[in-house]
Amino acid sequence: MNLAIKLLKISRPGLWFATLWLYLLPTASVEGIIHSFPFWLGLIYVCFPLNFMVYGWNDKVDYEADKHNKRKGNFLFGAKASDQLLSKIQNYIIPIQIVFFIPLIYIGNWRMALLLMLLVGVLYLYNDPKVSWKSKPPLELSCQFGYLLLVPFSILLNDLAQVSLWLYGYLALFAIQSHLIGEVMDIEPDRKAKKYTTATQIGMVKTKLLIIALVSIEVFIIFFIFSDLIFGLMLLGALLWFIIDLVFVFKNNQYSLAQMKFFGYSSNIVGFMSMSYVWFYNPFLS
Repeated sequence: MNLAIKLLKISRPGLWFATLWLYLLPTASVEGIIHSFPFWLGLIYVCFPLNFMVYGWNDKVDYEADKHNKRKGNFLFGAKASDQLLSKIQNYIIPIQIVFFIPLIYIGNWRMALLLMLLVGVLYLYNDPKVSWKSKPPLELSCQFGYLLLVPFSILLNDLAQVSLWLYGYLALFAIQSHLIGEVMDIEPDRKAKKYTTATQIGMVKTKLLIIALVSIEVFIIFFIFSDLIFGLMLLGALLWFIIDLVFVFKNNQYSLAQMKFFGYSSNIVGFMSMSYVWFYNPFLS
């Protein structure tokens, strides 16, 4: 049981909402989808198995940096696992992936196999020490496009209609923005571990300005391309907070552990609220 809890923490349940959001997006308002076996198979996969592979591989490579990271060691931001466990983490990742890959490929045929290979390929580029895009900014940001593969994954698995290129553009901006927020939170432990990221190279203020610029474009897309007032106002509220954070509140200061946990729980609440709104009211797919 102790091992199971450690493996669950490695998958970072506090960040499951992101992959779940992307998976559910194409299924919005699809009649009878909740009675479909492929739907539930995919939903389970994008929660634990996928995130366990993503973050387990990441933690194996980032062991030295994570030793200095005070926000690790919980279900919200991930485990602070031992070197002994991480050295053999592939012995847990691979069998779990095989168990899910077999039925996923059976349902989605060769296109699903190709998509899963692309997903693993992105993780390889990001994590493998011989390539290690994660330590070559801004290449680490380009790897965040791998999250967008969850949209065609959901479409293929559930036999759904394709979404617009504008939506893919919005999701790409969101993925990069979300990663940069994590880099801001980790900027001090990353510097101590001499880990190269966009945030450690350009500094906290410029990274926050970049986040503000990305979210500004996202707000424009939601208001003027998709013409959705509710979701646009949610995103506008986030933009105003990022500006207040930079100009008036935290500025160039590091967040405390309590503050980071508050942001983490708040992100989950907002994430599930926006997920519910999109799933029931379908503003992007109508």
